[in-house]
Amino acid sequence: MGLLEQMNTRLSHRGPDDSGICVVKGGGIGLAHNRLSIIDLSPQGHQPMWDIGEQALIVFNGELYNYRELRKELEDSGFSFKSHSDTEVLLNLYLKDGEAMLPKLNGMFTFAIWDARKKILFLARDGLGVKPLYYSQTVKGFLFASELKALLLEPTVERTIDPLAIQSYLTFLWCPAPHTILQSIKKVKPGCAMLVHDGKIKKEWQFYDLPYHQTIKPYSVEEAVAYVQEALKTAVSRQMVADVPVGAFLSGGLDSSSVVAFAKEFSTSAKVQCFTIGIKGQELAAEGMTEDLPYAQKVAHHLNVDLHTIFVGPDSVNHLERMIYHMDEPEADPAALNVLFICQLAHEHGIKVLLSGTGGDDIFTGYRRHHALMGEKYWEWLPTIGRSGLKSFLQSLPGSGPKTRRLQRAFHYADLEGDERIASYFFWTPPDVVEQLCKPLLDQAQERGNPPSSLLVNSLLNLPQHTSKLNRMLYLDTKHFLADHNLNYTDKMSMATGVEVRVPLLDPDLIHLACQLPLEYKQHGFTGKWIFKKSMESYLPLSVIYRPKTGFGAPLRYWLKNQLKPLVDDVLSPASIKRRGLFDPKAIERLIAMDRAGTVDGAYTIFALLCLELWQKIFLEENAYALRN
Repeated sequence: MGLLEQMNTRLSHRGPDDSGICVVKGGGIGLAHNRLSIIDLSPQGHQPMWDIGEQALIVFNGELYNYRELRKELEDSGFSFKSHSDTEVLLNLYLKDGEAMLPKLNGMFTFAIWDARKKILFLARDGLGVKPLYYSQTVKGFLFASELKALLLEPTVERTIDPLAIQSYLTFLWCPAPHTILQSIKKVKPGCAMLVHDGKIKKEWQFYDLPYHQTIKPYSVEEAVAYVQEALKTAVSRQMVADVPVGAFLSGGLDSSSVVAFAKEFSTSAKVQCFTIGIKGQELAAEGMTEDLPYAQKVAHHLNVDLHTIFVGPDSVNHLERMIYHMDEPEADPAALNVLFICQLAHEHGIKVLLSGTGGDDIFTGYRRHHALMGEKYWEWLPTIGRSGLKSFLQSLPGSGPKTRRLQRAFHYADLEGDERIASYFFWTPPDVVEQLCKPLLDQAQERGNPPSSLLVNSLLNLPQHTSKLNRMLYLDTKHFLADHNLNYTDKMSMATGVEVRVPLLDPDLIHLACQLPLEYKQHGFTGKWIFKKSMESYLPLSVIYRPKTGFGAPLRYWLKNQLKPLVDDVLSPASIKRRGLFDPKAIERLIAMDRAGTVDGAYTIFALLCLELWQKIFLEENAYALRN
């Protein structure tokens, strides 16, 4: 079996309906594809796909929501089609407009087009980074894939750990693009494209950025409500396009409930099929989290949709290694397991497409850090020494309950200034703790380099200097936290089960509108997503719209001290850590002991270390792919 076939087989879970390989004679190029049939289920949608004149060859992952409009434009220009797929529309659009096609696309996508005329490979990733794209430039040439694990089948792809990526991962629980855990593999940033010639990258550029350069519009509340309602409705209707049934996540929160409310209007099924998680046991309350299921049931009854529930409990941890294998990059968030279980349930019910409410918090506000940022006006006037004192006082408070923990986090970096302080809101592990943990790795590195915060601060250089603090934070939310974390695990977990997840709240027109809104329409005092909530008052129960905020997570702190305790003691034992040589065994041992004693909240840092060690075991050691099924 050749390398291309091996790589395609490794990713067969992403497209169980069809697969194909094409090696271009004399071109030094081979493309492979696994197909999840959503639009045009016929064999004519097979990939890799040549255009009718065999001038260009494409592999495409994702969906174009405006492909019908683009097809009409192409037909009016004289182009012919052999299929009804959006893939062929994308291919012909390239032949018509070349690289200038990119701003016309409304969809989620990564694609690679081999231009046989120019002997150039053209690759692009959608503006929000809904779909992943990894690449590696080796001594043998250029490799790319939707998942990192396929690239590791090529022996010349080096396995050297990237120290900055490790620091970033422990700091944020995820790693900002373009870095991955391995120095030899990068990920294309959202909204970016590249040209490859003779196995080398010849050009890279950004074709889309979040439109925060716009002037804030003085909309009245009534105008803003009407615009948001219309944009939401249009976004959902666009993303209902499919030749298979479309279902939806339904957590009972504002975002997923709003998507379902509009999906009901455009669904061709008798009832929209919705899916949610139920948590067994009482551990969520100890984490300060509210159970979603009662709210999901209330919304399902209100909208008259079918709700399918999968109940999960402590045995979820048995799927941890499977999660890490399919995640591709280590990420320390057990919420990924929820996505995996829900998508598996949808697959069992014959649903290939699910609509998700992901993105609402990132464009309209909704996270606790947005509330905390807007609260800075009450204390940021203090001199640095005063802010340092405030920070020290709060860190000295006893107890590790949810309220104390959140208060300490909100002021942990109060002594920082400007964009550095905005970036610090994304820290899960303090930089000094990361340095202690990573001392052996950093000592091996030839140079220390910049801290992880610099990756976020540098991203903010893309914005006009006058951009407000709140919009600067939302930019980082969407550019990094969403793309590098939430969207990454959502894509990997869903595609592992042969299910495609779409995100209507990330429609470009809706984002364009959100960037224009007055700040107080987004974070209105203590209320996040204020204008979004006002817009949905005529569609959903007020008790759902204004319910307490909760994460789409799991009782991780309880798990680490109970079900996961033996695994932590084994995988993070001093002997295991010393053998790997990346971290300080005593620093990890001390962190675990303090977390179990309740003197620090180190749960997510410990989980991050656990996932990273398991990732190395799965991907870098013998019998690495025992979990592939």
